Amino acid sequence: MTTFTAPHKNTSGVVASIKTTLIDTYRGFLDITHNSVALLGTLFAVGLIVLSARGDLRQSAEQQLLGWLLQRQEAAMDTPLIAVEPTAIDRVTAADPGDLPKQQANVTFWLSRKYRVAPEPLGALVAEAFEIGEKAKLDPTLILAVMAIESRFNPFAQSPVGAQGLMQVLTRVHTDKYEDFGGQLAAFDPVSNLRVGVRVLQDCIKRAGSVEGGLRLYVGAVTTDGGWYIDKVMAEHMRIQSVALGKPLQRYVPPARTVNVVAPAAPAPVVAPGTEIEAGPAAPAATPAPAPLAQS
Repeated sequence: MTTFTAPHKNTSGVVASIKTTLIDTYRGFLDITHNSVALLGTLFAVGLIVLSARGDLRQSAEQQLLGWLLQRQEAAMDTPLIAVEPTAIDRVTAADPGDLPKQQANVTFWLSRKYRVAPEPLGALVAEAFEIGEKAKLDPTLILAVMAIESRFNPFAQSPVGAQGLMQVLTRVHTDKYEDFGGQLAAFDPVSNLRVGVRVLQDCIKRAGSVEGGLRLYVGAVTTDGGWYIDKVMAEHMRIQSVALGKPLQRYVPPARTVNVVAPAAPAPVVAPGTEIEAGPAAPAATPAPAPLAQS
C-alpha cells in the first residue's frame, strides 16, 4: 500500500521559512537599534565637544533652549484654573459715592460708618432710594430708614417668619410683585427687593392714611399697636433726614402717635329718691396727646 507524505513535507518547509524570516527580522531590528543608539551617542558626544570648543555656539543653543522653555511656561499660564468673566461688573450693585449728589453722598458715608457696610454698594442703594422715592411720592430717607431697621442693609437677611432681603418682604405673600423681576429669587437682588418693598410700603401708607399707620401695617403688628417699630423707624428716618440736609442730629425723638381707646362708661349708681349725693373731687384735665411726627 502506497503512503503519500509530500503535503506534510511542504507544510514543514513553509513553517521553517516563516521562522527563519521572523528570526532574521528580529536580528535586523536589534542591529538597527544598536546602531541607532550608537549613532545618537556619537552625535551627542560630537555636539558636546563642539559646544565646549565654540562658546558662541553654546550661548546660542542656551538662548534657544531658554526661549523654548519660556514659551511652554507662557502657554501653561494662558490657561487659567478659574474662568475669567469680564462682564461680571455688569451685575454688581455698587456706585462710586464721589459721583453722587452731596445729600446722597452724605447719607451714604453716614450709613456706611453706622452699619459697617461698604460705601460703594450703599451708594447704589441710596441713589435708587432717592430715585424711586421721587416716583412713589415717598421720602427717600423713610425708605432708607425702613431698610436700616429691617435688615441693616443685609441683602440676604431672612426673618424667622420668612421675610427676605433688604426690605424684609414676605416673598410668599408678594409673589405676584416679583414676577416683574423674573421670579421669587429676585428677593435676594438688592435693587429688586428695594423696589418691591417700596411698592408694599406705599400700599400700606395709602390704606392706613398716614406714615405711622402704614408702618404698622408694613410690620404686620397684630397683637400690639406696633409703636415700638414705628418709633425706631421714625427716629432713624429723622436722623437720616438731618444728615441729608446737613443739620445736627436730633437727640430726642417724640414717640409715635398712639391710638386712643375710649373705655366704656361706668353705669350710673342707683340712688334712692330724696338722697343727696356728695360731690366728689373734680376729674383731672385730659393730657393732650403728643404731637404727631412730621410725615414724609
